Amino acid sequence: MKPLVLLVDDDPALTDALKRRLRKEPYTILEAHSGEEALKILSERDVTVVVSDENMPGMTGTELMGKIRLEYPRVMRIILTGNASLDAALRAINEGQIYRFLVKPVGKVEIMMAIRLAIEQHKLLEENERLRRMVKKQESLLERLEREAPGITKVNRDADGAILIDDAPWTPGNTGK
Repeated sequence: MKPLVLLVDDDPALTDALKRRLRKEPYTILEAHSGEEALKILSERDVTVVVSDENMPGMTGTELMGKIRLEYPRVMRIILTGNASLDAALRAINEGQIYRFLVKPVGKVEIMMAIRLAIEQHKLLEENERLRRMVKKQESLLERLEREAPGITKVNRDADGAILIDDAPWTPGNTGK
């Protein structure tokens, strides 16, 4: 399934321009024209990345990113603003825990790379979560085995870390006899 990228800006001309710039990218682009509309889309779709303007009526991009961080923590968040300031960047980082802070006008390559890297980061986080679940499942299985057959999970090793079978280091062809 192609990743979903949600563009949020109160100016439809800007979301249209971004969509044209990104039309050849390997993801599906959605658009919203307010923070509320973006939250509605997020409740219905499995969005990978949100790119939001900072200065919008009703809800700023930082406020939107803060809500997304709490309600959809796996969604990667990028702020795109025409009025960059240190204060705005710090609020976006601290409140929305954004992935990137970009300044308009943004170049085609810069926005493409920011979104691509955000998608890759999202994939890495998802893989990390999958591996954590797998390790937790394996730990649970080992704990159950140990309860059912005490000592079954104990492995003797020598100082170099080699597995000891009958107090002799295991090597290919050595059956411990």
